[in-house]
Amino acid sequence: MTQLLAPAQLDLAAQLLREHQLVAFPTDTIYGLGTLAFDGLTVLKLYVAKERPPEKAIPILIADIADLDRVAIEVPPIAHRLMEHFWPGALTIVVPKQPYIPIEVSTTNTVAVRMPDLDLARELMRFTGPLAVTSANRSAGPNPRTAQEVLDQLEGRIDAIVDGGETPGGVPSTVVDCTQATPIILREGAWADQVRAFLARAL
Repeated sequence: MTQLLAPAQLDLAAQLLREHQLVAFPTDTIYGLGTLAFDGLTVLKLYVAKERPPEKAIPILIADIADLDRVAIEVPPIAHRLMEHFWPGALTIVVPKQPYIPIEVSTTNTVAVRMPDLDLARELMRFTGPLAVTSANRSAGPNPRTAQEVLDQLEGRIDAIVDGGETPGGVPSTVVDCTQATPIILREGAWADQVRAFLARAL
């Protein structure tokens, strides 16, 4: 059975994550399904629960900019400018990863990182540290905005859901690869037009 937790139970959600379990929680875009970013074996469970293709990397969410150095190295100046302008918010930025990031998170030398603009999500990560987080749905399923929508797809496949009500966004984040000489938008999502305009001015 999948437990439903109240927002006041973030300490319990964090405990479950430290016990190598899968916990879904709301972000500013949609509900995410996460585990500790440095827990490679449990990250594998994310793929199984979602039936996610193994070649797809898992993004990492962080609570504060101070956490960036824990997951990334040699962050390009344009990535820092994007972070300053759009974080916290619905922009995921691909940067060079720390070498100790588990291969289960990313098989390449890069990692996708985001700081969500939702206090509940960031407070949870202040308990746990960076989390490997993907959308809390079956692969190719609808993006969930409520705990019930998560249950509809993942009941019995995950350990708990923090029910924080309906997410304010509903559209996944835009993803920008900043590891190339010229940044590339890999996925158009929330804020795509603003990000494109910002890059046009910055480059």
